[in-house]
Amino acid sequence: MMIPVRCFTCGKIIGHAWEEYQRRVAQGEDPAKVMTEMGLKRYCCRQVFLGNVDMLKEISQFRP
Repeated sequence: MMIPVRCFTCGKIIGHAWEEYQRRVAQGEDPAKVMTEMGLKRYCCRQVFLGNVDMLKEISQFRP
């Protein structure tokens, strides 16, 4: 779905970094390096980024 605004565990604001993360990873950069450079150093914040699956296209097919 959509990336949450805050980390579920620690509450750090992470939603602002999602678009830059996606852009840089799509360009071929290492995801771990990108997250470290953006200030996501806690494993709980990193798991939100790594575990997110964008399913908006699949879900939007079933609108009433």
